[in-house]
Amino acid sequence: MKAILDDANENYYGVMAMNSINIEMVRAGIEAATEECSPIIIQMGPGQIAKHAHLDEMLPVVKELAEKAPVPVALNLDHGSKLEDEVRAIQAGFTNVMIDASALPYEENIQKTKTIVSLAHPMGVSVEAELGHVGQAADGDGRTDDMYTNVEQAKDFVERTGCDALAVAIGTAHGKYPEGYVPQLDFDRLKELKDALKMPLVLHGGSGSGEENLKKAVAGGINKINVCTDAFQAGKEGMLALLEENPKADFLALQMAAEASIKKFVKDYMHIIGSNGRYTYAEYESGSKE
Repeated sequence: MKAILDDANENYYGVMAMNSINIEMVRAGIEAATEECSPIIIQMGPGQIAKHAHLDEMLPVVKELAEKAPVPVALNLDHGSKLEDEVRAIQAGFTNVMIDASALPYEENIQKTKTIVSLAHPMGVSVEAELGHVGQAADGDGRTDDMYTNVEQAKDFVERTGCDALAVAIGTAHGKYPEGYVPQLDFDRLKELKDALKMPLVLHGGSGSGEENLKKAVAGGINKINVCTDAFQAGKEGMLALLEENPKADFLALQMAAEASIKKFVKDYMHIIGSNGRYTYAEYESGSKE
């Protein structure tokens, strides 16, 4: 993931990190990335792994599809908090792990992040950390200033931990926002963070943030956007649309409809965040790209 995000950081575009819990989601994401010549990050959290995305079944799927893809594909552990989850992911072959100790006191967040970095880096695995707190959309979190990432603290945090990417809190929240609510993001703070850190920054709670917010966030320095709720919704809507058209549709048809809907969603999202067309093999003639 580090190589993917370093390029995105250098060239100011965003990369989609989609929580994927079955083969349909993984295949939809990687096929979309291939067709759009875009990188993609496949990720899953410990809770999703425990409930449905069992690693002994999912890892071979991700590995095979990623190895066949002509674009970069990373596998990230999303929101790891327990040491055993991080170690298991590192040993299993994840290319990045996220350590989320953002709800803990600052010094404890630093210590836990340093520990994961010390375990991951020797194995060639990069580390995402979080500073500030990205709350829950349903609770109205993300609107109070004390949850936002402090710029000076962020500089100290990165220097002391050696993390490769930093998830920052600028006003988004996880999950589904209340009906009609679009978060107001602190783009001034984002600019200050980017200017100070000059490293890949991550936006959690990308679902429901609005197209204009996403474009401005990427322009301001966000390089990885986590998407879960909207991807799940895309799959659900694909199935519901098929059922409305054909109430007798069977399970196979429903799964195919969900996958097609997620694939379209991912392709559209890649155009919004500017990752499409980043990985092409082309010749240059007369100063223009063919």
